[in-house]
Amino acid sequence: MSDHRSRFLQLALHAQALRFGEFTLKSGRLSPYFFNAGRFDSGARLADLAACYADAVEASGVSFDLLFGPAYKGIPLATALGCEFARRGRDLPVAFNRKEAKDHGEGGLLIGAPLEDRRVLIVDDVITAGTAIREALGLIRAGGGVPAGIVVALDRQETLNDGGQGDAEGTPRPSAAQSVAEETGVPVIAVASLHDLLAFAGESADLVQHRDRLLAYRARYGSALQG
Repeated sequence: MSDHRSRFLQLALHAQALRFGEFTLKSGRLSPYFFNAGRFDSGARLADLAACYADAVEASGVSFDLLFGPAYKGIPLATALGCEFARRGRDLPVAFNRKEAKDHGEGGLLIGAPLEDRRVLIVDDVITAGTAIREALGLIRAGGGVPAGIVVALDRQETLNDGGQGDAEGTPRPSAAQSVAEETGVPVIAVASLHDLLAFAGESADLVQHRDRLLAYRARYGSALQG
């Protein structure tokens, strides 16, 4: 496992952003683990998280020249990542959106640097159904930008629908992140994935007790197309 992946998982555990137990997700699924990027709630934690994001982005080789944070969690993540890239010697413009358009002052839905003619990297925490990401892609294109990539902290590598890893014809179902990438043509980069979490848990005496439940959950909901 690459250093940024194991470092991210260690940071997530320390911040209690990654927890194990029984958690009912928005989808109604009962998950043995839960990730909440909102627990990276201090300057030091955000800085450490941004370094993991930056390492993952640099390893991907994606070309971009603007960071975009979808409201709400994407806003501090894109801002922190912008600060990390500046620390590394690359000063990038940053933009984000409002949930509702403002009809006074500067108005509109977008705040920050202009998107026109820029290759935009979307920065968010996770992709679930992909709705927020698709909205962000629409805003970027409407603003004249070109979506270059999407980076998230954790890819759960789950199918969007229940019923196993294949459809009635046996065709493997893609994960939410894979569906977004295939539908939009925009690559999705994850700092870490469920696959990495399983490897990480298998190497930790403190976490190995959770590995069987993680494997069972992946067998039920995981995409057969995952890495």
